[in-house]
Amino acid sequence: MDNLTGLKRKALSGSILILVLIAFDQWTKSLAAAHLKGHAAVSLIRNVLELLYVENMGAAFGIMNGMRLIFVVLAPLVSAALVYICLKLPGAPRFRWLRLCAVLIISGAMGNWIDRVRQGYVVDFIYFKPIDFPVFNVADIYVTCAAFGMIFLLLFYYTEEEANEIPLLGQKKNKQSDPDDNH
Repeated sequence: MDNLTGLKRKALSGSILILVLIAFDQWTKSLAAAHLKGHAAVSLIRNVLELLYVENMGAAFGIMNGMRLIFVVLAPLVSAALVYICLKLPGAPRFRWLRLCAVLIISGAMGNWIDRVRQGYVVDFIYFKPIDFPVFNVADIYVTCAAFGMIFLLLFYYTEEEANEIPLLGQKKNKQSDPDDNH
């Protein structure tokens, strides 16, 4: 019973955090549309960082332009898989960072999904000028940081045994066989 209560609490707090992060992403995009659309770029740090309104028809950072339907279908599926993983993860505090990464990816994916469904494009507005990096948005930051975080966690933080406890990643535990059994 106590475990179920803990699961409900984690699901509720994760859901609230997802909604807050999506709301922040949508708010920043509405500000960009209201104040940047049709205007010249606004320099925040000269020759380094600019605010520049762009309507992105592709994926993160402008790749796969014109493939809207794929992303409209894929974002909810990936989000559902991550929710499943979060609900099935062991309750140990050590897995909180993986849950946070999942929350960030869900928030970013759904933030951009809302744009694609509502407008047919994603609003991007952050431009890192020194390397001519594609224009991006807050949702892209969520997804990118979380993806790197997940990779780091899986490669350097979790033991092999802990990684095996992660749904869709871990191996099913088989009954231990006798090492002397040569059948």
